[in-house]
Amino acid sequence: MNRRQLLRATTAFGATGAMSATSAAPASSATPGPSRPLRAHVVMFDGVEELDFAAPYEVLSASGFFTTRPVDVRYVSATGARTVTAAYGTAVRGIRPWAPDEADLLVVPGGGYARRDSPGVWAEIDRGTLPRALAAVPRPGLTVAALCTGVMLLSAADLTKGRPCTTHHKAKPDLAQQGGLVKDARVVDDGDLVTAGGVTSGLDLALWLVRRELGAEQATNLEAMLEYEARGTVWTSRSPR
Repeated sequence: MNRRQLLRATTAFGATGAMSATSAAPASSATPGPSRPLRAHVVMFDGVEELDFAAPYEVLSASGFFTTRPVDVRYVSATGARTVTAAYGTAVRGIRPWAPDEADLLVVPGGGYARRDSPGVWAEIDRGTLPRALAAVPRPGLTVAALCTGVMLLSAADLTKGRPCTTHHKAKPDLAQQGGLVKDARVVDDGDLVTAGGVTSGLDLALWLVRRELGAEQATNLEAMLEYEARGTVWTSRSPR
């Protein structure tokens, strides 16, 4: 076990131990989580912003420390298993083939929207492969999520038209012009479509998805491990649990 894994495991034990110690209910009365994994796919493409894809991957992967439900997180590409070069030159290997039928969450990062002649969101929109793939993914049981200018890829796929959504502040006029019902919120949850604002909102998006899919206790303990508290407003059309 390396130092990073040890730190996570120790923090996870501390958070769950503290929760058990203060709980009035015996552990045996807890309702067991479902055995089927929560499957999250993070979409990758050349020019993707490093923090955009790394933050959701980190948060969703670490959530597995706080739930009995298995959590499977992977990077995927609409152009098959390959290596992607991110916005600042990071080479990401081990990317898996496109398989949205095997996902519960599909998370789309952004990147490169300010540089139309460079790899990134604009290049993917112009190429058309990723928007077409995204347009084909909606199905019962799948939540499509995006952050920052990755939301503009959903817009290009006609997934945000007439739907409450948000994106990076500089792309909001484009999103509204293309039919999105832009909300002034950090995260916007419209059921099977969840979107978030700028670059760092990947943390808040993923924490909200953990809270929604795995539970409030799990999200709170995960925040303690990460030493990060979810920020900003969550706009949601979902009924409270």
